[in-house]
Amino acid sequence: MIRILYIEDEKEIGQWVSKELTERGYDVTWLESGEGLEQHINSKDLAILDVMLPGLDGFSIGKRIKRENKDLPILMLSARTAVEDKIEGLHFADDYLTKPFHPDELVARLEVLLRRYQKSDDVLTLQHLKIYTKDMQIINTIDEEEILLTGKQFYLLQYFIRHLNQILTKEQLYEGVWGESYIEGDKTLMVHIRYLREKIEINPAKPMIIETIRGIGYRVKQ
Repeated sequence: MIRILYIEDEKEIGQWVSKELTERGYDVTWLESGEGLEQHINSKDLAILDVMLPGLDGFSIGKRIKRENKDLPILMLSARTAVEDKIEGLHFADDYLTKPFHPDELVARLEVLLRRYQKSDDVLTLQHLKIYTKDMQIINTIDEEEILLTGKQFYLLQYFIRHLNQILTKEQLYEGVWGESYIEGDKTLMVHIRYLREKIEINPAKPMIIETIRGIGYRVKQ
């Protein structure tokens, strides 16, 4: 599960963003200031910082984070629209998003940052699969052949990998991969999962990688 450090002092916005990200499968630690920051810098996968904060502002906190952990991607959030503010933020941060924003845009930017910072030697083993997570190359270790996926199959498996061991609802999967609200009765997701299983499972009729959680959705366990 992707671990996010989120620092925002406005309770209404903080609750909204935390809820949106949690529902999409992220593990969110929400702080209302930079107090206690040190214990999180090296245990998170990404940081989201509001600019206007009590005590140290987001710019100061972001610079401190980068001094301690240069490989932690940072996304700045701010109601400020002045070019000078954006330039200051981008001196150390990796992206800058102006309030108000749609949660889909926030998640899209987070996914881009996570892909950019993913280490090239990251290798994930799932059953008989060896997955090189930076470029999503998939090797079947039984015959050492590469498994090629279509675009949607690729994004679907990538979404599962970003949320390993977590039960994902049909709504989460559809919104996360297709970027649209799930309509009850739509067979699109089910069809794509069936085709994906045919490529990655030893026995698609008895899947060991993509587990069906009856009445809820699916899960990929490591």
